[in-house]
Amino acid sequence: MEKILISACLLGRPVRYNGSDKASGAADILNLWQEEGRLVPICPEVAVGFPTPRPPAEIQPQEGLNTSSMDGRDVMKGKAIVMEETGGDVSQLYIKAAHDTVALAKKHGCRHAILTDGSPSCGSSFIYDGSFSGVKLSGVGTTTAALRQDGVTVWAETQIRELAALL
Repeated sequence: MEKILISACLLGRPVRYNGSDKASGAADILNLWQEEGRLVPICPEVAVGFPTPRPPAEIQPQEGLNTSSMDGRDVMKGKAIVMEETGGDVSQLYIKAAHDTVALAKKHGCRHAILTDGSPSCGSSFIYDGSFSGVKLSGVGTTTAALRQDGVTVWAETQIRELAALL
């Protein structure tokens, strides 16, 4: 039976930056997959030592770079940074979290991951623009970038039913 990597907050664990969860609207499917032993939960940030709660973080370009295309792929290449709202550069921890999550996916043979959209780590279709003003832009987080580079298909929490139909 195929294992699926999943953001721990989607399973009701209070690990998000603000100490909340993001329990999914597809609880019926997730409960079934949990009972079957298919789910491999992870919060990349908590796994590398970030506390809960923690300051919000967003991806920002390195000085002089265009902001319209920066995302987790650029962080992984050293062209963008992950900055906490309090001013701390946490890029290296986000990069480590991404690599550690890829290693976990490999260990369990996960070809699919369901991650929380919007996160600077887990975003798969959008992230925030780095201004801490709630402005969204198309892009991916660092963990999604690393997983996709390794061949794992990443799904947003809004796509759980689509993944269920595929499997």
